[in-house]
Amino acid sequence: MRTTAQPPTPAEHRTPEASIGDDVEAAARKRILTVLFVGVFMAALDAAVIAPAIPALRSAFGVDNRQIGLVTIVFSLCSLTSTALMAALSDRFGRRTIYLLDIAGFALGSLIIAKSSSFGVLLLGRAIQGLSAGGITPTASAVVGDTFPADQRGRILGLIGATFGMAFVFGPILASALLVVASWEWIFLINLPFAGIVFVMGYRALPRVTRPAALPPFDYAGITTLAVMLASLTLGINRAADTLTGRTVWPALLATAVLALPVLLWVERRAAQPIVPLTLFGTTQLRTTWVLCTGAGFGMGSVIFISSVAVAAFATPADQAGLLLLPLVLCSSVASALFGRLQNRLGPRRIMLAGFGTLAVGALLIGVAAPTFWLFITATLFVGAGVGIVVGGTLRTVVLDEVDATQRTAAQALVNIGIAIGNLMVVAVLSALADRAGGGLAGLQAAYLFAAGVMVAMMAMSLRLQPTRVQVLAAG
Repeated sequence: MRTTAQPPTPAEHRTPEASIGDDVEAAARKRILTVLFVGVFMAALDAAVIAPAIPALRSAFGVDNRQIGLVTIVFSLCSLTSTALMAALSDRFGRRTIYLLDIAGFALGSLIIAKSSSFGVLLLGRAIQGLSAGGITPTASAVVGDTFPADQRGRILGLIGATFGMAFVFGPILASALLVVASWEWIFLINLPFAGIVFVMGYRALPRVTRPAALPPFDYAGITTLAVMLASLTLGINRAADTLTGRTVWPALLATAVLALPVLLWVERRAAQPIVPLTLFGTTQLRTTWVLCTGAGFGMGSVIFISSVAVAAFATPADQAGLLLLPLVLCSSVASALFGRLQNRLGPRRIMLAGFGTLAVGALLIGVAAPTFWLFITATLFVGAGVGIVVGGTLRTVVLDEVDATQRTAAQALVNIGIAIGNLMVVAVLSALADRAGGGLAGLQAAYLFAAGVMVAMMAMSLRLQPTRVQVLAAG
């Protein structure tokens, strides 16, 4: 970990965004912040409304449960594999250009879904949505690093993290209302006015930069290898979680992902401008952060089984179990915003210890006391607060503090990739453990006891973080 200020980055090695922070006035920053919030909220809202739409989509297109699962898998696959690509394009062509392109692409995908005449066209729309969504949050986070002072970034990123909680509060309610008064198409058409507002405001508010005349060759080999690795990993984990899939498919996919890793390292060492700069793994602080991102995704993804616990423990109707998660989501939003404000005072180590510790308590309570209603609700509050803390702004701010301004978007993309991998892993691992433990409530409790152990391991990993924020950048 570097603890002394570095000399200014030479002008020829700096992106134009690296020097715009001091030139942005307070009023302009507020407009930029509005653009970022609404864009991230739009992407998060789509993730929150898709679950209520699934039964309607299955009925409308006459597909079975296995086929309808592609609606989620295609989006996740495209989003994960496009994250690094959008980050690289952002560094080459500017945050503003790529952010607006992603917003427009997301709107196009939503329109295609709403107007789809077949299930294949619907999946095409979801793929376009995923490819676009993969760049929205990393680019927005990099813009925060470009335009806001270092002592404000934690608070801003914490608030951006809280928008996910807001989306998951209002999303299911909005989707249910639209299904009652209109049709499933409007669940996706609702994205269009959001996208229009963001695009117009972003066109006016986001900083314009002049791109250099000469750019290094694009890292086609790197992006191809990374896409193969992430696609194999995504499909392998999804297939491993699907007990109906043949036993030989998912090991082959995971083996492909493992074999692609050394190839990626070899390619990136030789790239003029690598998709994944290997310097992003150069410090203990960064290496620890990538592990914690995966752990944060694991903790975040564990929420998916809590409604199943409510159904098994209290015979809650399946279509009403989601209502029991509203306190969790509200607690998550509050915790994300609160700990974003406390970040400069507490430092990343204490915040991540608090977050993973809170998650561990919540998972442990579910594992040992789920049949007791008030303890179950208490557990959901702990889980919600823990998710808000670990997936809030802390890890993103650590990355902004650690990397050069030229690598901000690539680093934020790795944050997204880590969280996404954790999300994929938790579904496969906890579902397998629940089935092995006999299924039902007993199986789910066993799975949550394992999740509590993972969160304790992440607490131990958090001790490797620096106790306080150390500014290592002169640029930005």
